[in-house]
Amino acid sequence: MTAQPTGPAPGPDTGSYEVIHLGGHAAVVVPLADFMRLRALERLASAQELEDTAALQEWRAREAVGQTGVPRGRSRRS
Repeated sequence: MTAQPTGPAPGPDTGSYEVIHLGGHAAVVVPLADFMRLRALERLASAQELEDTAALQEWRAREAVGQTGVPRGRSRRS
């Protein structure tokens, strides 16, 4: 199995980190200190905070491709 760089980062969430494909999955190469800090934050976060973060990441990914509007034929109701 080999890692293949994909070129420039594909989205705003990856910042300046390199994105690679490894075994059919995308991965981000980060400095070890960043990885350790993120792991510590994840360990200390509550289940609700982790769930909120996942929902925010999903929203940002949909927003990046223009999929955050109200679906056609549906309207927002107060």
